[in-house]
Amino acid sequence: MNKLLSSLRIALRALRVNRARSALTMLGIIIGVAAVIAMVGVGSGATARIQDQIQSIGSNLIIVLPGSISTNGVRLGSGGVSTLTEDDAKAIAAECPAVAAVAPTLRGGVQIVFGSANWATSAQGVTPAYTIIRDLTMKSGQFFTDQDVDAGAKVAVLGETVAQNLFGGAEPTGQVIIVKNVPFTVSGVLTPKGQSPTGQDQDDVILLPISSARQKVIGRNRANAKSVGTLMVQAGSPDQMDQALSEMTTLLRERHRIQPEHEDDFTVRNLTEVFAAQETSAQVMSILLGAIASVSLIVGGIGIMNIMLVSVTERTREIGLRQAVGARTQDILSQFLVEAVTLSLLGGIIGIVVGLAASALISYFAEWTTKVSVFSVLLAFMFSALVGVFFGYYPARKAAYLDPIEALHYE
Repeated sequence: MNKLLSSLRIALRALRVNRARSALTMLGIIIGVAAVIAMVGVGSGATARIQDQIQSIGSNLIIVLPGSISTNGVRLGSGGVSTLTEDDAKAIAAECPAVAAVAPTLRGGVQIVFGSANWATSAQGVTPAYTIIRDLTMKSGQFFTDQDVDAGAKVAVLGETVAQNLFGGAEPTGQVIIVKNVPFTVSGVLTPKGQSPTGQDQDDVILLPISSARQKVIGRNRANAKSVGTLMVQAGSPDQMDQALSEMTTLLRERHRIQPEHEDDFTVRNLTEVFAAQETSAQVMSILLGAIASVSLIVGGIGIMNIMLVSVTERTREIGLRQAVGARTQDILSQFLVEAVTLSLLGGIIGIVVGLAASALISYFAEWTTKVSVFSVLLAFMFSALVGVFFGYYPARKAAYLDPIEALHYE
């Protein structure tokens, strides 16, 4: 232990003698460590952001859309014909064991008026089950009930964006708004959910009982009065997603009397898989950014090796004197190795500070979420130490095995 402390003191003294050179040598390590921390922080922030957005759309979510059908040889695209109904939703809830909840929805654009304020937004006709599937909570007031849906009550729940644009800082609950010339009473305001993974503002919405939306706002479908735009479905658990998909597909084909040789007239989408793929892409991006930044550490290590070789050449006579007074090969080796590791560790510590500052600046100026973990900081620091050992060993070994007589005569 005493020898290590002695070697550390000698190393610090040697580094102080050539401060400018030592600082420039550490610069490569500083940039490398800072780049690793900042880039991994950016990648981890992107992954965390996607995870939050996935959580915001609801868990175990499946969407059933009206599918493509062929009419007189003309193939209509997805959603071209209203093939889903509220009865389909009730049948799925009753006959599919892997399904936890089902909510039929209708959607349409509306202009909302309150006093002298107005706002264009998306109106959705839903049922209370929609809150379970989308994991919605109330900021104020309460959500409408099944009784409101059955009675076609003229009540509405506002998203935060709509509430702010119509009421500012005032409380909307209990106020009467006009939606397509029909008065609706605001029963509550949803807790903000932010942007969806596709970049859509999830708070720019007004939710109505599906019966009221169909009768008074969005309108009926002439071909089928009970048709809906989509079915939002929640599987019982992540492990039951495939089972739920299979059960729904089989049931809907039976209900729609689709022959085995014909295609489905509906489309089932597992959004969890889609967004999980986005999350995987973000994780891969984080790894690639970290790997690219790690190249700077290797370049910094080469700089340490170069400077240490120069230092061995400059101090050849000093090495010969140490050997002459009894310094062993191991002592010389440890001294120069400690110098290299000290350079690397000091650069690593400064690099951590710079990297944390860079992450904060990226988050502030670019408005991009960064997430720096303790693990990434420790990994960058340990890597910088390993760089010092790896690139410092050769110069240290060269110094340790100098011939004492030749070293003493070196000019």
